[in-house]
Amino acid sequence: MGFFPTPGTGGGFPGFPGGPGVPGGPGGFPGTPGGAPGGVQAPTAPPPQFVPQMQAATFAIDPGGIRRCLFRNTYIWLNNGEQFWFFPVFVGRNSVAGFRWFGFFWGYFGIDLNRIRSFTCF
Repeated sequence: MGFFPTPGTGGGFPGFPGGPGVPGGPGGFPGTPGGAPGGVQAPTAPPPQFVPQMQAATFAIDPGGIRRCLFRNTYIWLNNGEQFWFFPVFVGRNSVAGFRWFGFFWGYFGIDLNRIRSFTCF
């Protein structure tokens, strides 16, 4: 189970103009443990210890489709073969941002939607 922030008055993430406000509480900045723009904190627990089976890949990842995974453990498969656990906190028109699991810690991470082959969330 991850951390679910309390509603705040953030105006979105830098680099994502016009994005909706993101719930947040006290937080840090990229590069600090658990911190991200907008005061959103990384999950306080690691992701599940299994690798889910990849679902049928779609032609393109739609922002509306991945938006349902906000603040949920999400497994991502990239077009280049990389795969990892991710905890999205922001979905823009062309990108998604959140926390990527690096094996021992969560790190703030963003990626273009066109680089994602498939995803599933829990």
